[in-house]
Amino acid sequence: MKTKVENQAVPNSRRHWLPVPLALLLLSWCVSSTAAQSCQTSSDMDDAARAAITSAGLRYFDMAAKGDTASLRQNAILSLASDFSGIESSIKDHQPELASAQAAVKSLFLLQTEGSTASPHAEFFCGVFGKTGQTTGSAVFYLNNLPLGKYAVVILDANSPKGKTSFSLILQQAGSEWKLGGLYIKSNLVAGHDSDWFMSQARQYKAKGQLHNAWFFYLQARNMISPLPFMSTAATDKLYDESQGAQPADLPADGKTADLVVGAVDYKLTAVFPEAVGNDLDLIVKYQSANASNTNQAYQTNVAVIKSLVAKYPEIRASFAAVVARAVDSSGRDYGTLLAMKDIK
Repeated sequence: MKTKVENQAVPNSRRHWLPVPLALLLLSWCVSSTAAQSCQTSSDMDDAARAAITSAGLRYFDMAAKGDTASLRQNAILSLASDFSGIESSIKDHQPELASAQAAVKSLFLLQTEGSTASPHAEFFCGVFGKTGQTTGSAVFYLNNLPLGKYAVVILDANSPKGKTSFSLILQQAGSEWKLGGLYIKSNLVAGHDSDWFMSQARQYKAKGQLHNAWFFYLQARNMISPLPFMSTAATDKLYDESQGAQPADLPADGKTADLVVGAVDYKLTAVFPEAVGNDLDLIVKYQSANASNTNQAYQTNVAVIKSLVAKYPEIRASFAAVVARAVDSSGRDYGTLLAMKDIK
């Protein structure tokens, strides 16, 4: 499934490298200024808080497993309930795994912002940190423009005969209730492989000097081991450090574009990242377009960009099933074209 994700830009370099391709971010926060942040792990919470958050998380999982999106919407915060199509699509796509799954709580976090005004860039440090950084059980959450209040992160493992699925909820406290504020569902296998396989492949590509393939596979592994795109752990930090030697200088990063010359035209690439589509792993390339509403022109330029990208990085032919080019204009409108790798001449 292809889903649109709102990237949470963070001033921490460990977050900048993640293009956030495969998650569904469902919280929309839009206030600014400063506030104090605090975080409690499950062991820090009192029994009542832990029980209430756990109960809400499991109740919402049960609704999703039954495909009861109407009840989920009724229990969502207003901004989410007004645009619920993303959650409905995600639950529908994962229904086969969820319907037969048994859910178990993997971790809980209670986030709180305090003060008179909200913070434009909130960082929540949860758990115990050592001299070298994070430890087992710790986490850091990076959230932009978070209104004052209490939030909970509930991460569940949903195991079924079809495999393991990560089911993560963002809850917001409203009175005595915990309302649904966001939902992420991620299969633990992509194209039949787990995160360890992608890490192994990345290391092999790096050893062979195929730094573009290595970088893309590090990105995929990083995306798979983190249940949320705005969360870092000891494992993701370690992988970030390892991957830095494979980051190519000719790919867009940290908000900077990269050039791709197609004939006499210099296209500005804004993002290049892997994305799972069914049982395939595709490569997505986004670039700046003058007018994505002109679909005939956008299709032609998409095809030209795809062919030029594969010509520039021929190593990707053996690693991806297809390339998707997305022309994005200044209004945010985009037009995408997919070409199977075997059809790219």
